[in-house]
Amino acid sequence: MRWLVTSIRLLLIIVSGFLLSVVALVSLPFNKSGSVYFWVGSSWSKFILWICNVRIVVRGLDEIDRNGNYIIVSNHASVFDIPALMSIFPRLRIMFKKELSYIPVWGWAIKYGHHILVDRQKGTEAMKSLDRAAKAIAEGGQVLLFAEGTRTRDGKLQPFKRGAFSLAAKSRVPIIPVAINGSFKILPKGSFDIRPANIEAVVGKPIDTTNVRTREDELKLMENVRSIIQQHYVESTP
Repeated sequence: MRWLVTSIRLLLIIVSGFLLSVVALVSLPFNKSGSVYFWVGSSWSKFILWICNVRIVVRGLDEIDRNGNYIIVSNHASVFDIPALMSIFPRLRIMFKKELSYIPVWGWAIKYGHHILVDRQKGTEAMKSLDRAAKAIAEGGQVLLFAEGTRTRDGKLQPFKRGAFSLAAKSRVPIIPVAINGSFKILPKGSFDIRPANIEAVVGKPIDTTNVRTREDELKLMENVRSIIQQHYVESTP
């Protein structure tokens, strides 16, 4: 019976995503600020969480301006991390793999919208994506990066990559560390079995990056952010 419920949920997510992507695409020429585009993303995220019976508990949000310019750095345990964070931060830009832009309608909304595509196969293109991200932050809002680079397979916090911290050096924008707990049990990597549960997001205080200039500075910043996330992160088991 559970597979039927999961199938219905996935169908509703896909259909609603298609319809809302059409709305997002149509809005782009007429709504340059992106307010409609981001509203669509936030609304779809909240719908996904609701239809899957996933509740979010947020801690530390009163320490920041939700509409401020930040680099959001988080651990990554499940595809549910994205809707969870998009429901918390109203103008969140996400760095997606270039391959996702090939998905009809939904991928086009990513490609032509306010998110940022990354070509992981080419180092020069990956660096250009960081430049685009820095420009996007300068225009307002937030950019999300999962510092581990990919989802954990065992529920443990993985080593961090430098991308988010190179972006900090380019943009001089504060970093907000976020520890996400509970999402791994909802939908582990490689699984399609959605298991409703609560997600806890622990939002840290902004970390100043104006003095991050060298590779050594980036590595120190990376270690600092990882230690903060590790402090609030609760390891999960499959």
